[in-house]
Amino acid sequence: MKMRIAVIDDEPIVGHRLKKILEKDGYEVESFTSAESFFPRLARPGFHLVFTDLRMPDIDGMTVLERIKKINEETEIIIMTGYVSISTVIEAIKKGAYHYIAKPIKLDEIRMVTKNAVEKICLRSENRSLREALTRRDSPAGIVGTSPAIQNVFALIRKVAAVDCNVLIQGKSGTGKELVARAVHSLSPRRAAPFVSFNCGGFTEELIGNELFGHEKGSFTGATATKIGLIESGAGGTVFLDEIGEMPASMQVKLLHVIQEKRILRVGGVKPVRLDIRIIAATNRDLKEEVKAGHFREDLFYRLNVVTIQIPPLAERRDDVPLLISHFIEKYNQAFGKKVKGVAPATLAILMSYDFPGNVRELKNIIERAVALADDDRLQPGDLPPDIQKLELDSLVDSEPDTLEEIEKRYIAAVLKKSNYNKNIAAKVLGLPRTTLWRKLKKHGLDNVTEPPDSI
Repeated sequence: MKMRIAVIDDEPIVGHRLKKILEKDGYEVESFTSAESFFPRLARPGFHLVFTDLRMPDIDGMTVLERIKKINEETEIIIMTGYVSISTVIEAIKKGAYHYIAKPIKLDEIRMVTKNAVEKICLRSENRSLREALTRRDSPAGIVGTSPAIQNVFALIRKVAAVDCNVLIQGKSGTGKELVARAVHSLSPRRAAPFVSFNCGGFTEELIGNELFGHEKGSFTGATATKIGLIESGAGGTVFLDEIGEMPASMQVKLLHVIQEKRILRVGGVKPVRLDIRIIAATNRDLKEEVKAGHFREDLFYRLNVVTIQIPPLAERRDDVPLLISHFIEKYNQAFGKKVKGVAPATLAILMSYDFPGNVRELKNIIERAVALADDDRLQPGDLPPDIQKLELDSLVDSEPDTLEEIEKRYIAAVLKKSNYNKNIAAKVLGLPRTTLWRKLKKHGLDNVTEPPDSI
């Protein structure tokens, strides 16, 4: 969004110079020589950021600060003065000032403070939008996203939920197939009945048969009591069969019989049990290809595939990444007792450029780790797994790589430049302790690299 900035200073040359600098950086700026001329302007669309001199002939900067905060608490205010005192600084910060700048004002300091304040304003606005999106009532329970790709999935979930037919969910691992199955169940007329889930992969044929179909007492050694199978326990509700493509051929035959006859026969049983269930199956395989290859029964495929819901991979719904990050930060703040407010722009840039082969599950694990390790109120690049941090390094390396030392030097120099040569900020972006950064700067001959400190 376009940042609106006000500059209030009784020295016209200061206001003029600041206006010129900030407009050059792309901000919308208005300059005022007194608080009296500034206040009527507050009746119109307000400012995101206000620079105000502390000592002015008519009304002082502290009064300006208090009045602005009464009108809009989210406006950030930066106090400027040639008379610095610790007590005044503390008072201004307590009253809500964002920063305190001593005169004569250095241009690089103005740019850095403005950039940081704008970053805070944008982050707050994004978080508000994300919170609103997270609480929207049109998203099926548990699924997060506003991108067109996931909205198409939501629309199909709502349609198929009302129709009591079998559903096949297809999508890569980690895309949230079980969440979609649960959403279909929760919106269906069966929502008051059980939702039973079973993963068909990784189990022996005997175990799958026992778990799904149950057994009668005495049907085999150790069967000391009758056991109700998962399919039967889902009576009246929904049975979710995950990784259906992994089901052995003999079990496919039994499942087909259950779907066709709407009856189940426990292992060792002689009397079929009537069933009233809905089956939702999921797979990360292309079942049509599995049928062609003879690995999956064609008749069972068509019984399950009444309606197909295809879940897009996260790489095809990148617009949802910030929203998912916010969702997972909130989740793990509660789990770990943390107070992380969001992600640093550098961190978000890395995550937005990542392909997420593990999809939403991988992003969830990344944010869980980052929140657990975070020392800041925003997730920094150093909180990410090392292989993902490397993405930022790779973006700064030529196609023909140099030595590791040359790559490190170029990377640190690029971060220094991006942080306007503020070494404290550079250390945070790099995820390094300040002492380690000092050593690396000296090693690479970057310890004296600074930008000329122009002054007003």
